[in-house]
Amino acid sequence: MAETHPVHIEAGRIGKVVYARLAPNEDLVQAIEKICVAQGLGHALVRCGLGSLVDACLDLPGGERLPVAGPAVEVLSLFGEVRTQGHGLERTVCAELSGVVVNAAGRVRSGVFVAGGNPVFATFEVTLEEWLVQAA
Repeated sequence: MAETHPVHIEAGRIGKVVYARLAPNEDLVQAIEKICVAQGLGHALVRCGLGSLVDACLDLPGGERLPVAGPAVEVLSLFGEVRTQGHGLERTVCAELSGVVVNAAGRVRSGVFVAGGNPVFATFEVTLEEWLVQAA
């Protein structure tokens, strides 16, 4: 039997667009979260990214965690979103980023990037779009 997931639909529009460069050894997920905080993006769509990682760490369906050994694990695609969660002083920023990577041997893998497990190799470029939810 197929697993069902709740569906959330919201109306909105694109606000500002942020192009950023991540530096060597910054974690992909954590750096994107920090950019959103610095730019005041409460909700952002990650449209694309280009660059390489020292190593990669992906979560796979079913709870398996997959380390991808580098050096120079290339990111072939990157997408996802960043949302602010909580209220008042208890607010946190959480990025949910998925993508496809390839290692030096040419093995292609995909999954959800694990925060703290994906250090940038040389540089990494990312495009973020602010998502402004329309009031219901």
